[in-house]
Amino acid sequence: MVEISVWTVVVAAGFTAVATGLGALPFLFVRRFSDWWLGVFNAAAGGLMLAASHSLIVEGSVLSVGRTLSGILIGLSLIVLANTLIGRQEDHDVANLAGADARKALLILGVMTAHSFAEGVGVGVSFGGGDELGLFITAAIAVHNIPEGLAISLVLVPRGTPIWKAAGWSIFTSLPQPLMALPAFLFVLVFEPFLPVGLGLAAGAMLWMVFAELIPDALKTASGPTVGTAVTIAFTVLFAFQNFVLHV
Repeated sequence: MVEISVWTVVVAAGFTAVATGLGALPFLFVRRFSDWWLGVFNAAAGGLMLAASHSLIVEGSVLSVGRTLSGILIGLSLIVLANTLIGRQEDHDVANLAGADARKALLILGVMTAHSFAEGVGVGVSFGGGDELGLFITAAIAVHNIPEGLAISLVLVPRGTPIWKAAGWSIFTSLPQPLMALPAFLFVLVFEPFLPVGLGLAAGAMLWMVFAELIPDALKTASGPTVGTAVTIAFTVLFAFQNFVLHV
């Protein structure tokens, strides 16, 4: 048994954030990428984000279908607004990227950061239900964060971002997890009703990102069948991982 304290929750949520950076590790073994591989990576990132969105929607629907649907629409509205505002600014410099690549980096980093707010609340609320539940949810989110970090790196590294920076940005997007876990743990009854909204919000933003940015970009350098195959394989792998490994 683990004695639950404020520090237990903070350390556990911090661990989930650091795990996100591990998603950049595969790029230590591959340095150069052709345009075709860039398309495949975009498609794979889209598949991973689709699987993550599916998981968020299912999890939110168990708590409240109505609030989850509301969250999806809020997430859609916010990402469209963010895209409009970012598009009006001509000069961007993010993760060693500039121009259109920097705009895309800003969007995906923003989407994944929003996603982390919901996960942070989930960690805090789960510890409110006991140490075993809290530790299980923490482990599940930490492992789940690795492919999410990979999705971020798949967009950043092939466009020129150094691997260490991609790992750093991946961890940055998960910092809301320890920030939100503590207040959610201390005020479970206050935060719990908002959890399905947060899950839906993250899913709505991710879905837009996949179909408005990643898939169109993938189709510029890879054929439709190749993109479809990469999306499906990435979705299937993460979906199987979520259901056969994390839920055992």
